Amino acid sequence: MDLKLNKNGFKRPGPVVLTVLDGVGMSEKIDGNAVAGANTPVLDALLQSENHRLLKAHGTAVGMPTDDDMGNSEVGHNALGAGRVFIQGAKRVNEAIADGSIFTSETWNKLVTQTKEKKSTLHFIGLLSDGGVHSNIVQLIAMVKHAASQGVQKLRAHVLTDGRDVGGRSAIDYVKQLQETFDAINKDGKDYAIASGGGRMLITMDRYNADWSMVERGWNAHVHGKADHTFPSAIKAIETFYAEDEARNDQYVPSFVIVDSKNNPIGKIEDNDSVIFFNYRGDRAIEISMAFTLDELNHFDREVRPKVLYAGMMQYDGDLKLPELFLVTPPKIDRPVGEYFVANGLSTMAISETQKYGHVTYFWNGNKSGYLNEKLEKYIEIKSDNIPFDQAPAMKAKEITDEVLAALESGKFDHIRINYPNGDMVGHTGDYDATVSSMETTDQQLGRVLEAVKKVNGILIVLADHGNADMMWSVDKKTGVKAPHTAHTLAPVPFAIYDPNYNGEYTLAKVEEPAGLANVAATLCNLCGYESPEGYCESLIKFK
Repeated sequence: MDLKLNKNGFKRPGPVVLTVLDGVGMSEKIDGNAVAGANTPVLDALLQSENHRLLKAHGTAVGMPTDDDMGNSEVGHNALGAGRVFIQGAKRVNEAIADGSIFTSETWNKLVTQTKEKKSTLHFIGLLSDGGVHSNIVQLIAMVKHAASQGVQKLRAHVLTDGRDVGGRSAIDYVKQLQETFDAINKDGKDYAIASGGGRMLITMDRYNADWSMVERGWNAHVHGKADHTFPSAIKAIETFYAEDEARNDQYVPSFVIVDSKNNPIGKIEDNDSVIFFNYRGDRAIEISMAFTLDELNHFDREVRPKVLYAGMMQYDGDLKLPELFLVTPPKIDRPVGEYFVANGLSTMAISETQKYGHVTYFWNGNKSGYLNEKLEKYIEIKSDNIPFDQAPAMKAKEITDEVLAALESGKFDHIRINYPNGDMVGHTGDYDATVSSMETTDQQLGRVLEAVKKVNGILIVLADHGNADMMWSVDKKTGVKAPHTAHTLAPVPFAIYDPNYNGEYTLAKVEEPAGLANVAATLCNLCGYESPEGYCESLIKFK
């Protein structure tokens, strides 16, 4: 396909810099709103300027099943880079379960057939909640029930507690829901049980090679039945961890293994078993998938890698074919804006720290790994610290900014995109004061970028990918007790254009609602001097 774009006659001397303030939603509610509570003069000024508005960053505007579904960084950056709305993981899985295609797929049949013929165990590993960002317990239960209906005799679940996309201490509710399903199935003589678990920020769900020790702890618990803590049930495990530390959030539940009356683990993963990682979101599924499927792995000692059939809910990396077996086809995103840029000779830099590096590269480029054109692109990853983010709310914002300023001074790039993870990563801790601090740090660094853009006569676009920091606590409707809120929100996000040479050449367009993140790519093309790509969502600006 010809990706050449027509020029529109508009061009500033400097580059167009797009800055994502990750997790920064715009809410009218003040109580618990770390965005409103922070001193952010730079952002405040941008949101009072002529060319600013709010964008929708959740629900159907980013390809989620309903408008009750939160957005997240993955789907947000997909929409930003794709310039169109693609049906995302959650909805694709829901549809595959509803029409039964997931259960007639070749992969599902392989997994179930091996389990039945070898008289082995079917294992499910994943995030146990209905947060809808990485997984959904409703989908897990549907698969468990279907496996039972097909005659799978033995099944084990390895549950990762959430506390981030749902309430901070809601894990027991989800465990009970799953256990009730197992109890009903076991009345027919089957053997279905929870075998291991732990918090999502301590085991299994690392991403971007930030902390492989998380994957190692998960591997040891799920595969080898080894952990520092053993319990007769998952409910007992979580109750014990809560009692030990009143401040402990489900994200940080230590790894545990369920044992029988003789203290033997009840659900090790062994040769001839079948394993399904039931998260549909890819970033925190890739490393555990590598551990199960790669012949060589240098990140930790797996001891023995059992010979299993391993499948993901989706294929988490299409370029790497990881994993080879998967249940639901991920969205095929063609013609991301990055492909147009390299096809038209635009030079690009993308930068973030480890926690969001993949979002301005892999997700932005339509779930594609690596460079689109290494001669025209430069990707920079600033290594994140492996500590709780509320302990260092500044994260790597300064280091990111230092690199951006050097890039602007070099004059080598037509487009630079940045992700500051602070509002999201610190927001997920539920620590209001730390999140306020993270917002203020980010605003200071944004001010440095703005001044540098002004110096080179460029354009700065500032926006966010979803809400989070705008709601740091909520009140339980039943008890009236205020509790930390660690999940994303449904808040709209800011969008503002800073153009120091602006002379009324364009105005904000009256875009057909709901205007969302998918409208940004066409806008970016226009500000870089090109007409919008065919089929893209409408630009947020129009030229006079």
